[in-house]
Amino acid sequence: MAFNWQTFRTRALTAVIFAAVMLLGLFWNHWSFILLFSVIHFGCWWEYLKLTEKIQKTHFHPYTKMGWMVLGYGLMLRFCSDEYQLAGYAIRDNISLPVSAAGFALILLGIFQQTPVKLKAFGMALLGLAYISVSIGMMVQLSGWRFNYDTGEELFKHYNRYYPALIIFSIWINDTMAYIVGSLIGRTPLSKISPKKTWEGTIGGIILAVGVIFLIAFIADIPVIAPPLPIVIPFVVAIAGTFGDLFESKLKRMAGVKDSGSLMPGHGGFLDRFDSLLFAIPVCWILLMPCLVQC
Repeated sequence: MAFNWQTFRTRALTAVIFAAVMLLGLFWNHWSFILLFSVIHFGCWWEYLKLTEKIQKTHFHPYTKMGWMVLGYGLMLRFCSDEYQLAGYAIRDNISLPVSAAGFALILLGIFQQTPVKLKAFGMALLGLAYISVSIGMMVQLSGWRFNYDTGEELFKHYNRYYPALIIFSIWINDTMAYIVGSLIGRTPLSKISPKKTWEGTIGGIILAVGVIFLIAFIADIPVIAPPLPIVIPFVVAIAGTFGDLFESKLKRMAGVKDSGSLMPGHGGFLDRFDSLLFAIPVCWILLMPCLVQC
């Protein structure tokens, strides 16, 4: 696959703007964090339901669409830590359940407004609760936890958004390096699902993601604790993220579309941008949660 400078410039400019918004949401405060991932949650759900409609050749009632998104959002809020409170009421314990109940009510209302109901389409929508809502919820939960022992470093004792940032940076570096390496030397297709992906690009992305994250950790003097996160996380993220990318590519192929949306020129929509993240988060959550306690 020949390297296309015009495509790369378009993708790079869009990526810079995207990165600025992501960094602001990640690092400003805990409310900017939940706002950022709330937008990602609803954006991914909207595109996922559109793909579901195309794949199943059906049409959801607007109430049903909104119901699935709201139901999922309530599920996502169940993962909030105690720092998320409104008027002294914890979002996790007092708001998430009513939100999910409202979403369920909207789904029922939409079902009664539309006939016939296609069960396969509803089955795919149900899958979205795990694919999108639980995955993003796990990321929200990781932002409120720290390691279960004192490392002697302020970073690990107080900076609880280290783990989401590490996951996201690992994905960015892997995606960028895989694209560049694959464009320059890629020859062997990785899968028929996504013919432009190559084994050379995939392996190069994994190696360089681990190398760059470890180099950043070394320069920033971040302690390499057990497990050695600057090595393990980018490696796990790169592999899981590749499967996430292939899964979304399969959905798009079944729906007969090139991109899930048109949010960002050169990058597509929400799912195109966050497909790797949605698969990487649960794997990292399983890896990290036994070592963490709530901040």
